[in-house]
Amino acid sequence: MISFLGIIQRWFDRTVLQLGRELRVSYLPPLMVYVAAGISGLTGIVGTFFVKDYLGLSAEFLAALGFWAGIPWALKMPLGHLVDLIWRHKAGLVYVGATLIASSLLIMIGLIAHTDAMRTIMPVEAWFVLSTLLAPVGYVVQDVVADAMTVEAVPRIDENGQPVEAERRRLMHTTMQTLGRVAIIGGSVAVALLNVALFNGVEAMSDDMKAEVYVQIYQLALLIPVVSVLGVLLGGYLKRRDRKRLEIQGYAASEARDLIEGHIAPTRPNWWILGGSIIFAIFTLSTGLSGVPYNQEIIFFGSLAIILFLMSRLVSALDTEASRTLVGTAIIIFVYRAIPTPGAGSTWWMIDELGFDQQFLSVLSLIASTITLFGMFMFRRFMAERSIAYIVVFLTVVSTCLSLPIIGMFYGLHEWTAAHTGGLVDARFIALVDTALESPLGQVAMIPMLAWIANSAPENLKATFFAVMASFTNLALSASQLGTKYLNQIFKVTREVKDPVTGNLSVPADYSELGTLLMVVTAVGFVLPLLAILLVRLSRLRSV
Repeated sequence: MISFLGIIQRWFDRTVLQLGRELRVSYLPPLMVYVAAGISGLTGIVGTFFVKDYLGLSAEFLAALGFWAGIPWALKMPLGHLVDLIWRHKAGLVYVGATLIASSLLIMIGLIAHTDAMRTIMPVEAWFVLSTLLAPVGYVVQDVVADAMTVEAVPRIDENGQPVEAERRRLMHTTMQTLGRVAIIGGSVAVALLNVALFNGVEAMSDDMKAEVYVQIYQLALLIPVVSVLGVLLGGYLKRRDRKRLEIQGYAASEARDLIEGHIAPTRPNWWILGGSIIFAIFTLSTGLSGVPYNQEIIFFGSLAIILFLMSRLVSALDTEASRTLVGTAIIIFVYRAIPTPGAGSTWWMIDELGFDQQFLSVLSLIASTITLFGMFMFRRFMAERSIAYIVVFLTVVSTCLSLPIIGMFYGLHEWTAAHTGGLVDARFIALVDTALESPLGQVAMIPMLAWIANSAPENLKATFFAVMASFTNLALSASQLGTKYLNQIFKVTREVKDPVTGNLSVPADYSELGTLLMVVTAVGFVLPLLAILLVRLSRLRSV
């Protein structure tokens, strides 16, 4: 018994406490921007119920909207290169992102609190779409800067002005990227706790009282842009403090700045990236606004071609082995992230058929975030010691197994288990256990690649490498939304929609095809990642 407790204590010290000991004050500015991204989930459940109860948007339309909302993340390419070009003034972009995020939140506050007034200007659905598209633009702008800030957060020198050893810096980069994911998930834990408290008793509230709670949550969400701006202000203060300390030690102002930030040669504009990005932006906007058939597909494949071309120009800055490693890793992660989902219909079914209310969904979110945060520590050494291919195979098999209980509940598994356990193992119990087990998996795959870029990319192109690879892997999320849209076209899932004025039934609820949809999504999610890994293994490519 003593030996077992000793093993647990050593594991906890090495895995959790050691990460805390490695935390440095210089890490805090980018972590604050990441925390802001984490607490952005505060409005997620409110948004789900607002769409379900007040808007007549189909699951197919919401999947298509998700595609458009994902496009700004592909624009990390020009933004990343812009950060490299204006490296010493990149903080200004965080202010731009904060303004866009605040605008999105204010629109939603207006929609819920002053619906009729907003409707006189534009249809409610149009306002919702505008809000949905503004937010990701703001977050992507801030995310690009945060990625760049993680690079400079790792010190180049010690307190005496001596260079930090290369191996130690590599470990610091891994710690920084892990803490970045921890900050995001930690922010989601905080907002999940807040949602549980705010949604307490909401099932017994009138519609007007629910609307007041929704408005309160969106008002609290206005803290999101404030936190990110405070992170940038703290970063500026820490730089000034460190420069002043070195100047007191006798260094000239320019020497102190170079020691802290590195003597990086000014980045020359890469016109392939800038030109390609301008073409990408014009191509996306013109195709999207033209209303031509299959415009989403045209934009996706056009964007993919442009990003692949820019990647080919960028990886030429690496040696052959490093470029093969980066490309192979990116392909595996792309396919893993491109797996389609069941879409909004699955959540609607849980609300309508299983009786999951706002507070219970908040509890699920809290469990998911908390277990994910714990999983980041638990899988820390696993991520450091295993290849991306090994990690993705592990995640694929486990995710497939954890999809089975939800499929089973559609066919009555919860009714059978409740009957044989005296009501203990019901739908909510199964959902709680399934969520707890599945939670840590989503964040694990990205950390090794982010750490590799932070440590191995050329010094004057860190932000560009982060942005281009993130554009490629984030474009996978657009592919996921396209796949989700196609599956929702094949397998129709609708919730009950009533006319807001007359109260007449506009669309009846129909979840009869959801079971088949869930099984198809599970099968696709199992097969495609394994095929991608097999193809990378058979080629000359490698993975981290």
